[in-house]
Amino acid sequence: MPASPTAPVVSVRPVVLDAPGRGQDLQVRVSAPATGDRLPVVVLSHGHGWSMDGYAPLADHWAAHGFAVLQPTHLDSRTLALPADDPRTPHVWRIRVEDLRRVIDGLDVLEKALPGLAGRLDRGRVAVAGHSWGAHSASMLLGARILDADGRPGQDLSDPRVTAGVLLALPGTGGQDLSPFAAEHFPFMNPAFAFMKAPALLVAGDKDDSPLSTRGPDWFTDGYHHSPGDKSLLTLFGAEHTLGGVAGHHVAETTDESPERLALLQRLTTAYLRTALNPGDPAWPAARAALEAAPHPLGRIDGKQAGQPAGRR
Repeated sequence: MPASPTAPVVSVRPVVLDAPGRGQDLQVRVSAPATGDRLPVVVLSHGHGWSMDGYAPLADHWAAHGFAVLQPTHLDSRTLALPADDPRTPHVWRIRVEDLRRVIDGLDVLEKALPGLAGRLDRGRVAVAGHSWGAHSASMLLGARILDADGRPGQDLSDPRVTAGVLLALPGTGGQDLSPFAAEHFPFMNPAFAFMKAPALLVAGDKDDSPLSTRGPDWFTDGYHHSPGDKSLLTLFGAEHTLGGVAGHHVAETTDESPERLALLQRLTTAYLRTALNPGDPAWPAARAALEAAPHPLGRIDGKQAGQPAGRR
């Protein structure tokens, strides 16, 4: 797939959104290309402990290729140092989902905070993205629901304004698939993907062996296999949980740093978002074809459509 033109990126942080009942207001980073109109919006949810200042390899790349990228700082961020005994701690998973919805609610405030952005956002083209816990949060807006202790699905937290998602290292199903540590500390990690009907690209590393699950790397493919509708799964060969370095360059937590793998992820997620938010755009089919034609591919793509079995496409 040929590289698409890039634009200079402008960014501002923190932009503060009022958040009654949250305990503190919501801080957001806003990044966008310096030029262009009708910009599609991507709300990017960080992984556990991170903040709006992480994930530059994705946020900057997407913004340079025509997207407005909005990054909230969730309450679990190390920058906020929420005590473990804080009464909000058991509810952070849900507050995260509310953060994402609050960002979409606050588009008027956010676009005015970045000079030159006002009036350039396309509110009809909104996607969510996230890594790890951020993918779990984003999946809720796409329709995933949390099962209670009796296996009953909880409240529907989906948002009809969100039309597509990119879910990176999305945690899988709960119950017996969780490690004892995860079952004790993260009881909300019990999703039902059967309700996740919105289109999404899921990305998993075939070396991502999580201490949160009694299973291996295939745990991170559950969201693809157990959800209906139009889904694609990108499996990155040799990738661990940070998928080559999505959180940032030279980050200490990255154990599988790979510029080549990260560049592939940048290209493919950008192509997916372009086509998902503008169905006439051929970027995603072209990117899939390029990967399949590569002599030594760094990953593979599987796909399924509503009413069709999963498989290569």
